Amino acid sequence: MRLAAFFLVLVAAAQLCAAAEPAARTIVLVRHGHYAADPSADPELGPGLTDLGVAQARLLGARLKGLPHFDQVLASPMTRAQETARVLVADLNEVPIETVADLAECTPPTRRSDITATIDTAELEACAKQLDRVFDTRFKPAAGQPDRLLLVCHGNVTRYLITRALGVDTKAWLEMSVGHTSMTTIRIEPDGSTRLIAAGDVGHLPPSLQTGTIADSDRNLLVPAKAQ
Repeated sequence: MRLAAFFLVLVAAAQLCAAAEPAARTIVLVRHGHYAADPSADPELGPGLTDLGVAQARLLGARLKGLPHFDQVLASPMTRAQETARVLVADLNEVPIETVADLAECTPPTRRSDITATIDTAELEACAKQLDRVFDTRFKPAAGQPDRLLLVCHGNVTRYLITRALGVDTKAWLEMSVGHTSMTTIRIEPDGSTRLIAAGDVGHLPPSLQTGTIADSDRNLLVPAKAQ
């Protein structure tokens, strides 16, 4: 009996040690789908998705369904991100959506002072602190077992977090462009180092449905006429 009890203690201790061991974490950042300005929308939460944005999200959902299971889905509180997340989880076995205020869109400091000239410096710095909190709390190794996080957020948020993951000047974020429902994949190794696997991936969208970047092609959603 004593030997059996001792063995059980050893097993429990080994399990506790394993649970404490750092493991790899994969984070997939998704920018919300296409949206249009709406003066009647809530000024804090912004407008929702257009029909095009919903279509983009559905195509992304179909793609995500073929990927390994996500342990958590975190979303910005803004309407366009919430609506995108709801479309996606329908294809992800209804993984609960956790709303994270710090994932809300904002504008951090950038090299392009001409673009941020009308934004108060304190507001820019507050955004950087907000996004640094996201990085510091989420972009770290998993505990015990590898895990996968899906973050449904925004273009500025994604680009800033890419600069943090790469360890480059965070003011360079505006030199990148990520489209609507694009996927950016970052892996955090057990030792805490980060690897950018893919940025702004829109392989699930045909060119005619790609929006939200400076390189957008003209969209033609008409059904081609039948050849005579």
